[in-house]
Amino acid sequence: MNSNIVWWFEIYVNDMERAKAFYQNVFQKGDWIDLSNNDMEMFWFPRKDDAPGAAWALTKMNDYGPSPKGTIVYFASEDCAIEQARVEQFGWKVNQPKTSIGEHGFISIFTDTEGNTIWIHSNK
Repeated sequence: MNSNIVWWFEIYVNDMERAKAFYQNVFQKGDWIDLSNNDMEMFWFPRKDDAPGAAWALTKMNDYGPSPKGTIVYFASEDCAIEQARVEQFGWKVNQPKTSIGEHGFISIFTDTEGNTIWIHSNK
């Protein structure tokens, strides 16, 4: 069994193209794979089997939607100030600028274009 228990997560969206653009701009990655079907729109960002971390997707479904008080996803970063600067550059909302969490590193918290609260974690 993989020692990293998180294998997959989905971030619910209302506007797929807007959400894809947001995540591409913040994380500078856009290798999405379209897994959409008749019941949902889904764009998957695959995981690398030989690397740590989880696969994830942006998902649009009728019965589910974004929420600022839902599950919190922490994205890993070399330095969370980098992604924070991109959020600020595009005029999106920074909820909490880069903050020390002591021996555990730093976090920055922001709201994505769909209303989800997203956290970035870095060791420096």
